[in-house]
Amino acid sequence: MTRGNTTTAIASWLSASRLRYRLGWLIALAFVVQLLTAGCTSHGSPEGTFREAKGGKVYGGIYRSNEVGEMSSLDPVAINDVTSSHVAGNVYDKLVSFNAKLELVPQLAKYWDVSADGKTYTYHLRSGVRFHDDPCFEGGKGRIFTAHDVKYSFTRVCDFRAKSKNFDYFRDKVVGATQYFDATQKSASESSPLTITEVSGFEVVNDTTFRVHLTRAFAPFENYPALSGMSIHPREAVEKYGADFFKHPVGTGPFKFVSWEPDRKLILTRNQHYWDVDEAGNQLPYLDGVRFTFMKDDKLQLLEFAAGKLEESYRIPNEFFADIVDGNKNPTGKWSKFQLLHVPAMSTQFYGMLTTSKAFADVRVRQAFNMAVDRRRIIRYVLNGQAAGPAEHGLVPSSMPGYAYTSVRGYTYNPVRARQLMTEAGYPNGKGFDVVTLQLNSGGGRNAQIAEAIQSMLEETLNITVKLEQVEFAQHLARIDRGQAPFFRLGWVADYPDPETFLNLYYGKLVPSLSEISPINSTRFVNAQYDSLFERAVQTTDRPTRMELYRQAEQIAIDHAPMILIFHDEDYRFLQPYVRDYPHNAMDKMMLHRVWFDLR
Repeated sequence: MTRGNTTTAIASWLSASRLRYRLGWLIALAFVVQLLTAGCTSHGSPEGTFREAKGGKVYGGIYRSNEVGEMSSLDPVAINDVTSSHVAGNVYDKLVSFNAKLELVPQLAKYWDVSADGKTYTYHLRSGVRFHDDPCFEGGKGRIFTAHDVKYSFTRVCDFRAKSKNFDYFRDKVVGATQYFDATQKSASESSPLTITEVSGFEVVNDTTFRVHLTRAFAPFENYPALSGMSIHPREAVEKYGADFFKHPVGTGPFKFVSWEPDRKLILTRNQHYWDVDEAGNQLPYLDGVRFTFMKDDKLQLLEFAAGKLEESYRIPNEFFADIVDGNKNPTGKWSKFQLLHVPAMSTQFYGMLTTSKAFADVRVRQAFNMAVDRRRIIRYVLNGQAAGPAEHGLVPSSMPGYAYTSVRGYTYNPVRARQLMTEAGYPNGKGFDVVTLQLNSGGGRNAQIAEAIQSMLEETLNITVKLEQVEFAQHLARIDRGQAPFFRLGWVADYPDPETFLNLYYGKLVPSLSEISPINSTRFVNAQYDSLFERAVQTTDRPTRMELYRQAEQIAIDHAPMILIFHDEDYRFLQPYVRDYPHNAMDKMMLHRVWFDLR
């Protein structure tokens, strides 16, 4: 069957895919009825006890949130997914952080300065900050944080033995980081003594001063200490819990870890010794605790929210979006009693194609796959408009400040050219092209719906067979990192507002040998011209010049098409009427230490 261009044809294959989705259309229809009537019930009350704070604020309450994705780890060096980052961001502090405007702000560092040559960063630390009380410390009482803890935490990022997924941020940038990583790798593989015992570029000047020495100027580095992987943690916790540290986090953050039942719930409690205070002198946080659940279905999540059992519901199930949000992006009818926050997200949804695999080694095949996908119809008929726009230009989203997004030439739906490219690659009408499996993380929702739509588009336009395989999220990431998933679904949320956070996904020098994991450049795309432009960009401190170099580099990557870029997100978040000061932001940073419940 030739791919149709009419609304009727689109509706036809969408209906077919939805009949296959999860438990079938009858259950989906039941959800429709429940969701559209849920707003008619009275919203619930916050859970917990409450007490007055200065300045009209209120202490108390348990913030109930749900994550549709499972966590992979709470060991900072192993975190590279959004769900784990949401939790870790409330357990750990970092040297610096972001506010709701995504501006860099002090955290454990009171302030910092950069040398004139851009190669030395000096952080002046807070004194008197304590780690959480935990059995890993003598007497169970958290000790005082010092610059030695920063050095220890950053060194673990560079330690092969720690199974770090964040070393690429320091690789070849920090003096001695690569040499230390190589030494730890050799020690682990040969069971031999460690020949290099520290990263020479991490310097403890004194207990409250920490310094980082770079191999060369690297303008985006100022953002790196704000990453989840750079969260500060104590040696004692790692040594006590060993391989289980990933589920026994100890930090200095506003909330203390209590328990984690995988796939069910995770509980945090208020850190009574947190160092931060608000403008009225109230010690933060206001909340008494946070409870995360892990319902994988976004429809069930919204039902629980409407019933008053969650304080928030992130994203709206696509099939119901038009029924509860109007054309002005406001909640409708009974849903209007809830707060609805929305912002064009600094994130992109894409399918990666492993460039070292047999299926996707030919750039013409990758370009054909890109041209066979009708992004605008996916947004209209699958997402019901719940997106910032189609990713028809590049990986860097339109919300990136100061970036000439529209000047990057990307891909639009062009079935005729897509078939021509497949013919040129030796697969006329799909003949001879092996069955390809698209791997996506389990949990259903929009990811499954989009996958079924794209599966139909690729099959109907290119006459190839695409199988779908859903796997648990941690396994999904592990296969991708090891290069065992030739065709895979991912989304990338900016770590900071600089294009480098997206474009390093194309940086060839992050690709290791075939036997090693590649958690950043998952498509293993390598191009010398791209790498040269990218390297020039990150060493350029003048932002407009840096943006132009980024744009030139991205064009090269897009021309080689290692990804099917699908759409850029717009983040919608329902909040209960009593939630105050939620810092909704374009990078989905979950910062709860100033959130409070207004009971008036």
